[in-house]
Amino acid sequence: MGKRLRTAVTSVLALAMAAVMAGCSSSGSASGTGASSAGASASSQEESKATAESGTIKIGIIQLLEHDALDSAREGFVKTLNENGYIDGQNIIIDYQNAQNDQSNLKTISQRFVQEEDDLILAIATGAAQSVAAETSDIPILGTAITDYEAAQLVDSSEAPGGNVSGTTDLNPVDKQLALLKEMLPEAKTLGILYNSSEVNSEIQAQMAQAAAEALGLECKTATVTNTNDIAQVMESIAGDVDAIYIPTDNTFASAMATVSKVAEEYRVPTICGESGMVKSGGLATVGIDYYKLGCQTAEMAIRILRDGEDVSKMPIEGLEDTDVCINLDEAQNIEYEFPQSVIDKATITVKDGEVIQK
Repeated sequence: MGKRLRTAVTSVLALAMAAVMAGCSSSGSASGTGASSAGASASSQEESKATAESGTIKIGIIQLLEHDALDSAREGFVKTLNENGYIDGQNIIIDYQNAQNDQSNLKTISQRFVQEEDDLILAIATGAAQSVAAETSDIPILGTAITDYEAAQLVDSSEAPGGNVSGTTDLNPVDKQLALLKEMLPEAKTLGILYNSSEVNSEIQAQMAQAAAEALGLECKTATVTNTNDIAQVMESIAGDVDAIYIPTDNTFASAMATVSKVAEEYRVPTICGESGMVKSGGLATVGIDYYKLGCQTAEMAIRILRDGEDVSKMPIEGLEDTDVCINLDEAQNIEYEFPQSVIDKATITVKDGEVIQK
């Protein structure tokens, strides 16, 4: 734990009992939209210094980049802390930093959090967790929106992390996603699988998708990108040769779904995505987890560390059991596709006329 945490727990608990309230804080960088990509301003550095001197618990949040799933995880984390009496600007200070998918930003943010001796760090997405874990073996780090902690070399094992990193996994039910695709497109023969080859999470999911697809009798064609600039060209290179496209919970693709949907509509090709935020942004359908709930679950782990002094090295990686079927009727119309009634009936999240309808 950070040095201030051991001396501050008693006073924080007293404040927490008096301050329990719902809703996100209206102050502090976590609730704002203009957090810097690297480093703090002079004023925020002064605030951090004052915070350290007062003994208030400080939580750093490092997010790989901005898109619906990662944003939702962060919002759930902050909201759950708030509801349990950990109020940004009162008894904790949340320092939220978005790296904008830039490695140098990740390193700068990670180093600053360590130098300022934050008491706990939330790392959103694999790259963010790897960056901050490389800078400290002492400060508790909780990750979220990470598929496989072992493959990312963040923990010894999911059951017994062994170091200073634990958290929640966003491993989605890839087999259910491919089964949904087959239900939607029973005559499909070929599947395109697209992902960023530099994202460990995406590679793991792509391999799972290929195995599930082949078990359903689908021939797979894989194509990869290295950044968002490659997406349109790679999509166009494969869209005309497949009956459907599968994209896992890939941060690069998730941040560029407008490009994905534009090409999909041009070629009239259905796109099954790894998570509902991607469907809301232009994909066709998925069976996925709720990233807001994932962030809430991660906050509950943080509370056990902050309030109870639980040892992060002994906290198993946690996941969500609940899933949602999400469909986009607007995208279906744009690619001239009609959902089977069976899929419409089981959908818990539906995009229609630009609105998100949730059962």
